[in-house]
Amino acid sequence: MDVTPTTTQTASPSGAKAQTAQQGTLINSDFQTFLVMLTTQMQNQDPLNPIESSDYAAQLATFSGVEQQVKTNSLLESLASQMGLSGMAQMASWVGMEARVSAPVMFDGAPLTLYPAPAPGADEAVLVVLNASGQEVARQQIALSDGPVPWAGTDASGAPLAPGSYAFRLENYTAGELVGTTAVDAYGRIDEVRNGSDGAVLVLQGGATVAPAEIRALRSPDAG
Repeated sequence: MDVTPTTTQTASPSGAKAQTAQQGTLINSDFQTFLVMLTTQMQNQDPLNPIESSDYAAQLATFSGVEQQVKTNSLLESLASQMGLSGMAQMASWVGMEARVSAPVMFDGAPLTLYPAPAPGADEAVLVVLNASGQEVARQQIALSDGPVPWAGTDASGAPLAPGSYAFRLENYTAGELVGTTAVDAYGRIDEVRNGSDGAVLVLQGGATVAPAEIRALRSPDAG
């Protein structure tokens, strides 16, 4: 059986196309190796017990199936990449907006508005402030309410804190015992949209990253 492989010349692509081209090269190389092995097998078969032609056909069909699976995987990866870029384009208008999140946000000296969520059944709530290094820099008792709470940006002694990135959490107490912590939301400015491994991610001023699903509200910077 005389089999002549066909080689297709393609232009050098980039990104997902480059990956597809590389896989195509590997497939072509594997096909050449497969043909050499098949030819060697035919040359060294037992003349008294030759290999059935159906066996050759089965081997060719198996290789063809693997080739098609690789091409299918490449196509799916390309589609996933395109969908991620599409999501980034849709959220491009979010850059410059302020997002309500429970991630660290920037403090520039102006008071921030926080949105705590006390745990049901708690009789005391304490707001804890953490700096960019994760160190506690302030704590204060607040009312048991899910309404907005102003934060002036001061430490435990009332001295102003330096501008920077700060995170917040709420400690919930019942009869003096800590029963759990809950998230505290604040508004942070969106500086960038990136395409991450799991889709688009938003980069806040200060460097914190959040997924679109983690954003509870959006507002214009003038609304603050």
